[in-house]
Amino acid sequence: MKLVLITALGVGGATVIGSLIGFIFKKISHKFSDIVLSFAAGVMLAAAVLGLILPSVEYGGKWGLLYAVVGIFAGALCLNLIDKLVPHLHKLVGPDIESHNNANLSKVLLFVTAIAIHNLPEGIAAGVGFGSGDSGQALLIAGGIALQNIPEGMVIIGPMLASGVSPRKTFICAMITGLVEVVGTLIGYFAVSIASAILPIALAFAGGTMLYVISDEMIPETHAHGEQRGATYALLVGFCVMLISDVLLG
Repeated sequence: MKLVLITALGVGGATVIGSLIGFIFKKISHKFSDIVLSFAAGVMLAAAVLGLILPSVEYGGKWGLLYAVVGIFAGALCLNLIDKLVPHLHKLVGPDIESHNNANLSKVLLFVTAIAIHNLPEGIAAGVGFGSGDSGQALLIAGGIALQNIPEGMVIIGPMLASGVSPRKTFICAMITGLVEVVGTLIGYFAVSIASAILPIALAFAGGTMLYVISDEMIPETHAHGEQRGATYALLVGFCVMLISDVLLG
């Protein structure tokens, strides 16, 4: 439990770390942000397949493949529903969000709320990873999610400061988005601990949410600023780093 709590704080804290970087470097280049986010996408892609979906098939026994498919689509549909209610990063960040005009404040707050809401299932994915009993794999999954949270925390800062939000309140908002991820991690862990029978579907559900985030949010975001080639190779590097880590730790 201590390791889970530390991991939860680490996953949520990554958003805070990203926000601190955002304070220091208020104008972070798209190229840098896209490379970091693409690397994280590669890590998350490998983590979703190797650490969540394949174990789901294994733990599900003769029904493992069915559980995995159902869980993947359930996770994706869950985030799809959330997207319909509250759009996320690439659907909210437009050319006007960084203008120095208080009229954009409501849009910025919606933007931050969207990040917080999307962080909940990502946190659940980190927590569910511990349900398999493989702490090393769970830490790699959480690491991939934490990597994604750093650039996400970075992009919160600029729009909020530009819209007239004080630095203190901006930092508090960033901390709240990270706290949501901590809560999600603990929910995921306790859910599979209390009802181990749901582990196969829970693992696949978590994998499905990660696949959805990668395809619907991370890849479009990293390919929207003319850095597609570098982003693609960064994703491949992230995937291979996770693959190598999985083999060596396995």
